[in-house]
Amino acid sequence: MGTYSKKLFLAGLSILLSVGTVLRGLGQQIAPFKDGDRVVFLGNSITDGGHYHSYIWLYYLTRFPGLKLQFFNAGIGGDRVVEMLRRLDGDVFSKKPTVLITTFGMNDSGYFEYNGAEPQVFADTKVRESHEAFKDMEKRYKQLVGTRLVLLGSTPYDETVQIKDNTPFKNKNKAMQRIVDFQRESARANGWEFFDFNEPITAINVQGQQKDAGFTISGSDRVHPDNNGHMVMAYLFLKAQGFAGREVATVTVDAARQRVEQASNCRVDGLRRSAAALEFDYLAAALPYPLDTTARGWGARYSQHDAVGIVPFMEEMNRETLQVKGLRGDQVLWIDDEQIGTWSAADLAKGINLAAQTRTPQYQQALKVMYLNEERWEIERRFRDLAWVQYNFFQPRGLLNADNRKAIEVMDQHVANDGWLRAKRDLYAKAMHPEVRAAWQSQIEDLQRRMNEVNQPVKHRIRLVPAKK
Repeated sequence: MGTYSKKLFLAGLSILLSVGTVLRGLGQQIAPFKDGDRVVFLGNSITDGGHYHSYIWLYYLTRFPGLKLQFFNAGIGGDRVVEMLRRLDGDVFSKKPTVLITTFGMNDSGYFEYNGAEPQVFADTKVRESHEAFKDMEKRYKQLVGTRLVLLGSTPYDETVQIKDNTPFKNKNKAMQRIVDFQRESARANGWEFFDFNEPITAINVQGQQKDAGFTISGSDRVHPDNNGHMVMAYLFLKAQGFAGREVATVTVDAARQRVEQASNCRVDGLRRSAAALEFDYLAAALPYPLDTTARGWGARYSQHDAVGIVPFMEEMNRETLQVKGLRGDQVLWIDDEQIGTWSAADLAKGINLAAQTRTPQYQQALKVMYLNEERWEIERRFRDLAWVQYNFFQPRGLLNADNRKAIEVMDQHVANDGWLRAKRDLYAKAMHPEVRAAWQSQIEDLQRRMNEVNQPVKHRIRLVPAKK
């Protein structure tokens, strides 16, 4: 574990209990997705370049392997409501969502002027502009048929974390909370679903900063959560869908009586005990959730796994419990031909969480799903970069989806003075060709198909063998 990860993990351990009151208050607010859903996440750069939606999909892929879902990233960096509104037809509704999840507020609320001469006037203006644009979005949403609407209050701008050479924009997050308020009211008035990221993540940040002034899950710029922050977002979203307490599987065996006392979300057959071992066949209906230990992305300090010290994801949503009573001494656990580890009879009687054991065959199977999903995310990001070029550069010039020689000539007139455009020039030179886009889309569809094949649980042989003394 690196220095940054150690620092965050230690701070995180201290806040698990202190934010418990806030987290316990989060009951189900969003209905779970159902088979066949096409879930579109509309947002700004936090959605565009972030992983929270991918982490949520991974939960469904591993916990509900029978469901066939599709998730779509419809984020574009820098977007406010007014920009999202302009691309609803071509970039959002065109994906045919059965569930449309919308978040905004970070860019709508503005930035530098909070440290200027009239910050309150600026805040009032930005909130009013956002609300007026949202009223137009609300009208469009009311016209949708067969689409569930979910509004998400934005993750916070962290004004309180101490970051060297980064002066916070004072009271920016208060303006963001006002935007969250009108989202909440719109959802209530229209019978839509709503969940607020701002309040619980602010609480987590504030609690962590009581132990470490540099603690934040809102990223090194106070805006963009790192991988750990996106996993916290995924956890909060899943908790809002009612999944706290939902297990991967639970097996309870009374070895003395050679009896299966509990087999929850799994099937246990062929229980047998001899002097050499206790063994049985185990087929779970789900896979454990794999947590990525790589800090992915430009400038990333933390991995998805670093979230486990911040929120009780493992305890609440990732338990694959093996409990065996009536044994004596230390026992070596084997699953198929893989030696997993050694536990005392007392620990086994309490129950061990197999989802925390990365060596198990089922965890290794889940990792395949994770890597396929990550590859899908990477290819989908190309389409998001293309969308940025189309809607931020070409649309204002009347060249939306022109994808011709004139378009790239106009682009080349501006790349020297626009670093963001310059960074996407090579991608656009490829993506302007429909054959290239079709190939990328085919790759995504193949990865999705493989995810829905690889995630099917298989039967394993569990053996507990007395450890040699």
